Amino acid sequence: MIQSLTRNLMVTALLVSTLVGSALAMGSRPPAAGMPASGFSLTDLQGKAHTLEQYRGKIVLVNFWATWCKPCTSEMPAMQTVYDQLRDKDFVVLAVNELEDEAKVREHIQQYKHTFPVLLDRENRVANQYGVFGLPVSVFIDQQGVVQEYIKGGLLTEQKIQEIVSRIQQAAPIKAAALH
Repeated sequence: MIQSLTRNLMVTALLVSTLVGSALAMGSRPPAAGMPASGFSLTDLQGKAHTLEQYRGKIVLVNFWATWCKPCTSEMPAMQTVYDQLRDKDFVVLAVNELEDEAKVREHIQQYKHTFPVLLDRENRVANQYGVFGLPVSVFIDQQGVVQEYIKGGLLTEQKIQEIVSRIQQAAPIKAAALH
């Protein structure tokens, strides 16, 4: 009887830990527009740490991608073009690569001559934080660190990025006036 009870307790404990582990592995819910963006710190291809907080005051496009994802790599030239046009106007692209070999990521970035920061999410921690399930995912964060757009799938074009950035820029003075 005691052996049976012990075995049942062990099976129950194993089942509970499996369920909890599965829930954690699935990640968080995607942030909704108006929610504060979840902070993170990741290193780039040069080993330099980047935090979301260091970009406060800028409009940030956090793009989750992988080299094997055709839609991801198809939208990167548009992100590069807008980054080149607006980086001096407080716009930054943070391309967060999920779980890939650093050498493969580096080769891809060099081949296509992307110059925006490419961050390595080696444990998929930040992707889970942002509820990323499937790629690409793009999150636009305003100057105050608030999520303004969460785009799952779909292809970012230069025009779409420009429109979203413009809308965020136009809203900034209104928000600032409301705070005073």
